[in-house]
Amino acid sequence: MAAVRWGDLSHANGSAGDIPALLSRVAWGDEANARAALDDLSDKVCALGFVVSEATPAVVPFLVELAGNPEVRCQVEVLELIASIYETTQWEEAAAAADPRYRSEFSEKVAWEASAKAVVLAHRGAFEVLALDSDRGTAAVADRILSQLPMG
Repeated sequence: MAAVRWGDLSHANGSAGDIPALLSRVAWGDEANARAALDDLSDKVCALGFVVSEATPAVVPFLVELAGNPEVRCQVEVLELIASIYETTQWEEAAAAADPRYRSEFSEKVAWEASAKAVVLAHRGAFEVLALDSDRGTAAVADRILSQLPMG
């Protein structure tokens, strides 16, 4: 996590400097604290369940790691956040619907979506393993993610 310059990134509520602490709480917190931290993190990197931020692509590898850790108390919810990140097309759709004179205003945000999707795709192998998990919830959400990824 130290390699990411979190303070230079933004999320839905401002500076992403608070993301490492939230990821740590998801990883090491008891169930209530882990879920609360994940809810807070979700609001910042995939607001409303469909609006990604600049920090989102940087968060995805850590979410994948958390999803694969059986010690994490909310693995299914972490996978659901990853699925939401992959499924979102909010900025792309907003750009397409915008007056052509203003489409360039969305280019950076569309790039955040594309980047986040690429990071999810790069972790296909992790989702393939999780789709075989003995926990049905974990396996189901991992399978849902896999079903949306292009073959390759």
